[in-house]
Amino acid sequence: MDLDTIRSAFEAGEFFLMYQPIVSLRDGSCFGAEALIRWRRANMVLDASEFIPLTDRTPLSGALTYWVIDTVAVELNDWLGGHEAIHISINVPPEILGRGGLEYAATRSGLRARTKQLIVEVTERGIPDQLGLDALNSIPGTGARVALDDTTLSGTNLALLTRCHFDFVKIDGRLVAELAPDNPPAAWVEGLAALLRTTALQIIAEGVETVFQADTLRAAGVQLAQGRYFSAPLSARDFKHYCDMTSR
Repeated sequence: MDLDTIRSAFEAGEFFLMYQPIVSLRDGSCFGAEALIRWRRANMVLDASEFIPLTDRTPLSGALTYWVIDTVAVELNDWLGGHEAIHISINVPPEILGRGGLEYAATRSGLRARTKQLIVEVTERGIPDQLGLDALNSIPGTGARVALDDTTLSGTNLALLTRCHFDFVKIDGRLVAELAPDNPPAAWVEGLAALLRTTALQIIAEGVETVFQADTLRAAGVQLAQGRYFSAPLSARDFKHYCDMTSR
């Protein structure tokens, strides 16, 4: 697989979105979803990890992000207007962060009216320069909120939290996978509890697959989670139904 193959697939309309529900660990209600890009290739469906890294820091990365924003608008914009408690998170790469691209995409797609329901997800790798930092810190002024994705609670992660405005921290699913009845208590859980006591951050745990993981995270004070324990990624129609079924 190479960049030209991905570009050809994009031009052929082979990409689609799924929505991974994000739920409240307090009561199980639906808080929102992460928009996930998928590629229907022949008889297979590829998830983002299998092709998005190849597009990093290329014009195609920005084009795919614009397409995700446009598709969220087409599939959910009107529905979100009647479900103001639901939030949609969208991964944003450095190619458009800090260069006016995010504002342009929101305006063009019609999602600007839903900014209070949007969460912009960025990774530590995705904030490469001062321009990106400035843009990141300006996002709350639009009404949208910001999440630091793939957090491992490392020193560099924690340092970034002091330099940028974040509303959410998403705990990497590899850390969550360490939580098992037969494993020793994970040291990072205690550090997470300390972070919650000293900040106003909301924590979203990724990759939750078992009741033990959900219970452990809830006991540590984690507010939100996503993963197959709650739901597999869903089509837009099924996500709407899921929200209606779990509403409180």
